[in-house]
Amino acid sequence: MKRAVVLVSGGMDSAVTLAIARAQGYACYALSVNYGQRHESELQAATRVAAMLGAVEHKEVHVDLRAFGGSALTADIDVPELPSAGIPITYVPARNTIMLSVALSWAEVLSADAVFCGVNAVDYSGYPDCRPEYIKAFEVMANLATQAAVEGRVMHIETPIIAMSKSDIVREGIRLGVDFSQTVSCYQADAEGFACGKCDACRLRAEGFSAAGIEDNTRYLAH
Repeated sequence: MKRAVVLVSGGMDSAVTLAIARAQGYACYALSVNYGQRHESELQAATRVAAMLGAVEHKEVHVDLRAFGGSALTADIDVPELPSAGIPITYVPARNTIMLSVALSWAEVLSADAVFCGVNAVDYSGYPDCRPEYIKAFEVMANLATQAAVEGRVMHIETPIIAMSKSDIVREGIRLGVDFSQTVSCYQADAEGFACGKCDACRLRAEGFSAAGIEDNTRYLAH
């Protein structure tokens, strides 16, 4: 059975990505990165998602990006509650490059065929490391940098939701049996995973459910 490492953050996009990888016949190895983000409830959600969607194994790797800061997710900077122009302060410098590199390492050890990542270039927050051209460039690098590729095992970086709208992602998740109530997307969720309902991630998520005509079962904080 072909194998894939799937990056699982605990949010809705990575949950649907894991469900797609499984539906495509991969034995899925879920990987979450504790990079010093604002809360651990999304990592707890990642554990639930990996179990819910039948991952063969789930690993959590620690990479301390809080040591550098530079983002509202890794430093004591307020999370904005209104959309901003340009690249927002919630962008974490080089985060996807670091996560994909860690996933690539495990994929090589597993003799996996692919790394799946839930980046999205349609309904996204302006992050440069969610663009298709970035993913293509990383895949080229991956096939230059590893023993596996040099010896003939081509590595694919799969981004099955990159061109989907948020409503498409919701519909696809429902079709594949994803229980979105088990996911956490909020940038500033509390310890139990209740969402603020105000940040950019919450706004995009709510708009996705609304546009899909599907009830939003996200757990929100009372205001």
